[in-house]
Amino acid sequence: MLETGDNDYAIGSCGEISRFQIRAEYWPGGNPQNPRAALAVARNIMQARVGRFQQTHGRSPNDFEFYVLWNAPAEVDHPVSCVVERAQRYVNLVQRDERQVQAAVYFRKAANAS
Repeated sequence: MLETGDNDYAIGSCGEISRFQIRAEYWPGGNPQNPRAALAVARNIMQARVGRFQQTHGRSPNDFEFYVLWNAPAEVDHPVSCVVERAQRYVNLVQRDERQVQAAVYFRKAANAS
């Protein structure tokens, strides 16, 4: 969403396809413009990467590591500065969304209590 704005026809500078900017060598086939197909491929890719991370590190990745696993999996333990910067922006967005959800729950409970 950050890079493509949910554009199913987006093509990245390195030939990445779909709204998820999946590199062609990881695309198993099918229509990358189909959002359901693209999501299934993205989930499969991340399931494998998170599984390897858990085996290696004995825990699940945090939000920062999750982004790095998607963007530069070989650098998960030592990402380069541009990946660090983008991963931190991702973490900030995730945390912002979590705070908004927490605030909505708080205000809903307060409204129901009165």
